[in-house]
Amino acid sequence: MGNNKIIGEKIKSLRESKQLSIEEVAERSGLNKEQIERIEGNVDFPSLAPLIKIARVLGVRLGTFLDDQAELGPVVSRKKGTTEHNSINFTNDESDGRKHMVYHSLSQDKSGRHMEPFLIEVEPREEGVDFILSTHEGEEFIYVLDGIIEINYGKNTYILEAGDSIYYDSIIAHHVHAATNETARILGVVYTPY
Repeated sequence: MGNNKIIGEKIKSLRESKQLSIEEVAERSGLNKEQIERIEGNVDFPSLAPLIKIARVLGVRLGTFLDDQAELGPVVSRKKGTTEHNSINFTNDESDGRKHMVYHSLSQDKSGRHMEPFLIEVEPREEGVDFILSTHEGEEFIYVLDGIIEINYGKNTYILEAGDSIYYDSIIAHHVHAATNETARILGVVYTPY
């Protein structure tokens, strides 16, 4: 499960420290109560969109859920260190909660950051399983390292191969997934205004 357990615990701790009920967070974020309970209870692998909405309600950066240490200076992420200990699993908002992306944080030790860089493994989509486009404040940058990625963005579809990149506003409904039956790897940078 990697850092998913830590994320659920941090959200619950922050919510309680701000004396907010799950119902209040649900109402303010536009999420349902059960979804927040499942995230806090580490039952679901949330997508980025609900995490960003929860962060806004709690008045914290998205990175607060991922922070490990409070390093003020530069943070170096070594190839050997980009493994399970700093990975986070997200779904693509499918109802069955199957993870389809594994995020390896490249900056979790940097405090006060405004960008979230990740090395992301994008699993192929299962046959017959639909995905739901997500929206959230901010911007995203994706650079394809291996494989082929399909990005649904608004009414457009983009196919990106190794060496291709895309930069887009996250407020437009979007979805990222492998375009073939092969796992793809991307460098993704997410910016959310605080």
